[in-house]
Amino acid sequence: MSGAPYDRAPDTAGSPLQASEVRQVKVLLVNMPWGSIEVPSLALGILRTAAEARGHEVLVREANLDFVDWIVERTPFTLDDYTYYATSSYFQGAGDWVFSGALHGSPGDAEAFSRFLARHGASADETAMTRALHGLVPGFTARLAAELAAERPDVVGFTTTFQQNTAALSAARMLKELSPGTRVVFGGANCDGEMGAALHRCFPFVDDVVRGEGETAFPALLDAVDGLRAGAGSGEAYESALAGIAGLCWRDRTGAVRANPMARRPLPPGEILAPSYEGFFERLDASAAARWVQPRLLVEGSRGCWWGEKHHCTFCGLNGSFMEFRSKSPDRFLTELLDLAARHRVLDFVVVDNILDMGYFDTVLRRLAEGAYDVRLHFEVKSNLRKHQFRMLGDAGAVMVQPGIESLSSRVLKLMDKGVTGCQNVRALRDAQSAGVSACWNYLYGFPGETPEDYRGVLAQMPLLHHLEPPAGASRIAIERFSPYFDRPELGFDRLRPAPQYAEIYRLPEEELAGLAYLFAAEPQGIDEGLGAELAAAVEAWRAEHPACRLTWQEAGGRIVLVSRRPAYAWTVHELADPAEAALFRLLEQPRTAAVLGARSGLPAERVRAVLDRWTDLGLLFHENGAYVHVAVESDNQALFRPGHRHHREEQSSAACVG
Repeated sequence: MSGAPYDRAPDTAGSPLQASEVRQVKVLLVNMPWGSIEVPSLALGILRTAAEARGHEVLVREANLDFVDWIVERTPFTLDDYTYYATSSYFQGAGDWVFSGALHGSPGDAEAFSRFLARHGASADETAMTRALHGLVPGFTARLAAELAAERPDVVGFTTTFQQNTAALSAARMLKELSPGTRVVFGGANCDGEMGAALHRCFPFVDDVVRGEGETAFPALLDAVDGLRAGAGSGEAYESALAGIAGLCWRDRTGAVRANPMARRPLPPGEILAPSYEGFFERLDASAAARWVQPRLLVEGSRGCWWGEKHHCTFCGLNGSFMEFRSKSPDRFLTELLDLAARHRVLDFVVVDNILDMGYFDTVLRRLAEGAYDVRLHFEVKSNLRKHQFRMLGDAGAVMVQPGIESLSSRVLKLMDKGVTGCQNVRALRDAQSAGVSACWNYLYGFPGETPEDYRGVLAQMPLLHHLEPPAGASRIAIERFSPYFDRPELGFDRLRPAPQYAEIYRLPEEELAGLAYLFAAEPQGIDEGLGAELAAAVEAWRAEHPACRLTWQEAGGRIVLVSRRPAYAWTVHELADPAEAALFRLLEQPRTAAVLGARSGLPAERVRAVLDRWTDLGLLFHENGAYVHVAVESDNQALFRPGHRHHREEQSSAACVG
């Protein structure tokens, strides 16, 4: 674990910065388990850029890779195991509980947590592995803390997102015991808003917490530390500098906890920095994880959500303190993307934006499509994109999109404030597949006001959709901090309490857990568990049958030829030779009602109705809320023909769909 473990910047000898000007603050940035092992940390990459620009010395420690190398020597640990703790078990907190004993210096109640996991679907093997790791990881954390302390850093910064909290806290506690003079700083999504203030308040070995965007706050903190160490100013001046850093949680000379107000405005797009990933690939190549994953890079074009500014989806807790949408210029985003590809000889990128800037279609995507590039991209998009937009995504190199589909019921989608219909979501699945782009999505239920009727019609039609990309799973929604359901009890969830796993993980009073938690429990709403289980079973059947299913169409001399291979339908080839019916089929590329189809086609209402009934029996149409849309994929551009498609779909699906 100690062999060349740090991502170091290139030698700066000969740079314009003279040795006498180099500040003496030595910074270690640490990426703990269960951070993704196939990508470097975007947050640490950005902070590294910001700190180095101010002259500070920065090393990055990929402690998640250290953990892989450490644990494979002691257990039959696999990529599937790591994925379980990094993503699959997020809503049960198994990854955080694994490190909770190391955090507190004593084992937790393994029996109680095992029962909790079993109630939430964990297998016997997963539960046994969780208990075994809980006993083992204090040894890893102690060794890591000793190696961090041996570097004699001035500041150690831990990023924490998803299930990194207790791993980071346990290492921070042990580091502080070994090196009391080292300043321990936390930041990341788990530190946003009240969560960061609670973390700082509850764990006194954490000196500072950076809440919100760190590009300005973290370098300002380092400058203040540098000034104090250099003797430039009094303790009062130092505390005054800390008090002026927006969002910072810190302790004054008396030990009192201080939490500065959060920034009032988000960072302008021109000040969002590009990350530095130097050294990551060398570290990954030396790790056992190199046998498990193909490396990818994270790149950022925007922050916030332009849809959420107008209609915040009721269940969505993303974006935390700042929903305001800000986007880098197309030229800058494209330059950063291509520079990273050239520098690191990597073509696979995940664009971390919560939603794609629609202005990128005629700029970034068009230039990628027209240029001689071979990048493979993952975007989050809105599901009401049209066919030509999915085709442009595919032509630009997008192999996967996360369109935020969540449901195929228009009424439930309205409860979410999604701004789309069930038929539009089916159209998105169809058009993405026609363009050779895989769609990653989850089916969610449990919304206040939903009824069984909102699901029965969809369940009855799922077999006709088995050729389209299935959901990763079906699950009841969780209440997330920063979501409208959290902030507005009148929407249907009141008497919220921290999700039950937090009590065993953190061993804190409930009032402190209420500040620290991101997930909350409430009385279940919407459909009951019986219908939820029926939905989950239908989704699993879809996933099982999808690889062998097909429904395609193509033009053939004025006729339309459809080919079907779906277990629910006996026919394999069907022709639409009647020009009127072929025209009607083309009209159904978009969701339309029977009345609109009659008006557009000029056909009598009774004939339109007869055709719709016949095509429904053949499984050609999805219908919902009075609208119909055909579900056949264009046969000349199947997803499976796009190089690298299946690899990316399988590798990205679980991680991309956590939220």
